[in-house]
Amino acid sequence: MQYKFLVDGIWQVDQDQLCVQDEYGAINNLVFAEDSVSMPSALIREDAQSNLVSGFTSSTHLEASSSSESQLEPVMQLLNNEIDVSRHRLFMFLSSSQAYELIPNSGKVFALDTKVAVKQAFHIMYEQRLAVMPLWDGQNAMISGMLTASDFILILLKLQESHPMLTHDELEMHTISAWKYGKSQLQAEVSGAMIPPNRRVLQAGPDESLKDVTLTLLQNKISAVPVLHSPEDGSSLQLLHTACLAGILKHMCRHFRHSLEYLPIVQQPVGNLPFGTWTREVGGRGSSRVLLTLHSGDLLSSALKLLIEGEISSIPIVDDNGALINVYSRSDITSLARGSVYAHFRLDQMIMTQVLQVLDEASRDRCRTCTRFDPLYRIMEVLSDPTVRRVVVIDPNSRHVEGIITLRDVFNLLLG
Repeated sequence: MQYKFLVDGIWQVDQDQLCVQDEYGAINNLVFAEDSVSMPSALIREDAQSNLVSGFTSSTHLEASSSSESQLEPVMQLLNNEIDVSRHRLFMFLSSSQAYELIPNSGKVFALDTKVAVKQAFHIMYEQRLAVMPLWDGQNAMISGMLTASDFILILLKLQESHPMLTHDELEMHTISAWKYGKSQLQAEVSGAMIPPNRRVLQAGPDESLKDVTLTLLQNKISAVPVLHSPEDGSSLQLLHTACLAGILKHMCRHFRHSLEYLPIVQQPVGNLPFGTWTREVGGRGSSRVLLTLHSGDLLSSALKLLIEGEISSIPIVDDNGALINVYSRSDITSLARGSVYAHFRLDQMIMTQVLQVLDEASRDRCRTCTRFDPLYRIMEVLSDPTVRRVVVIDPNSRHVEGIITLRDVFNLLLG
């Protein structure tokens, strides 16, 4: 029979005991119960027992006569209730919080002038370890957009294709504004409609609720928005902060750290919850996406195209046995600015082993992992670090990659 244990009002799984994933994806302890009454001899299949190793099972589901759909419905109903209760309380909290609460007491805020050369811009992004920066249009005295790591990826891919818009020589003199205009023309070739290069940038005010800021980020699939203050004298807008999901998550964790009972969902093992991206072997509750991986011998050009065309933020790099080596993300592209590596290697000749060697020590250490049994709150704490944007789910024994959980996954789950 399969059991979950209620400890201090929270559903828990004992990781030191045998565990099994049921047909709904929930992880339960497996308990062999006997009494004086004779029990049916075929409660559990012998082949399923042979799959139990160190508290984990293969992708084969264990079947017991007592684990019918009707008996699992109360457990699934409880999980759904936990999700609903947690979402309501988080909405209330974010609705009563303002964007200015994200601004640190002391710190620096960065913006790039649109007249800065593309090459210089990406060197600055690498040196400051930033994946996105607001753009300042001095002529119109306004924040005109955001420069992201994806821009750098697109530039390098166009260089590889020998697109006339940019050459290696022009990269040093080509300005950000010229690249943004050229990018809008490229997008027009695909969509058939010209996108105004000076369209209004998404932004937030310091008094805007964190709920609205979060929904702006999620619904527009963007990583950050500038927080701008409008002076009463009508002068130029002032850039106060760049709001991102990691900062909002950190604010949430700080508030609920000592009152986790108000968010019952955060104590659930991540393997129980309908979010994230998983391998075909593991599967995932409520997710139709399948995790993509690369090997250390694959080409950088393939990785970049996969990131852009697949609209994903990162890809786990695995060895021949499927064990995790590292993760390559969009933001890592700025590491090629170090020593102008991008000017000395062809993207279609550089393999991932070489790419990982270019990453500095800080970037190498940012690959964080968890297991399917870790509670959601632990993953939230890890992702509240702005340098960590995803957590890779691995088998703790083999380090085989089982899934990946991103910041966006967590917020989509928490806010529905």
